[in-house]
Amino acid sequence: MTTEFTEITSAQVANKMLAGQKFTILDVREPWELDLAKITDERVLNLPMSLIGRTYKEAFPPELRDPQTEIVVMCHHGVRSANVTMWMLQNGWQNVTSLQGGIDAYADEIDPTVGTY
Repeated sequence: MTTEFTEITSAQVANKMLAGQKFTILDVREPWELDLAKITDERVLNLPMSLIGRTYKEAFPPELRDPQTEIVVMCHHGVRSANVTMWMLQNGWQNVTSLQGGIDAYADEIDPTVGTY
């Protein structure tokens, strides 16, 4: 069983975005949190951890069920994203990383306009 996962920094995510790389930022925060801080990019998909916890793999759209899809999981500070990343790796995904420090780190290090809370 996988208990290890990798993290990606805000700078690495920003560089991937600037380079136009294809990947998904899976935002596992709850809907009310999106009103407080949000990365506006077509690569961001909000899929609350509470929904994943209730419906498991069924919560994911078909294009994210491919185990090779590159996914960066993001939350507020990085704890929920670490948990979801580990769960995904244990359930067959192979190209998943957790955003170190979450959206807070991204706002502090890359783009303060996304907001903090």
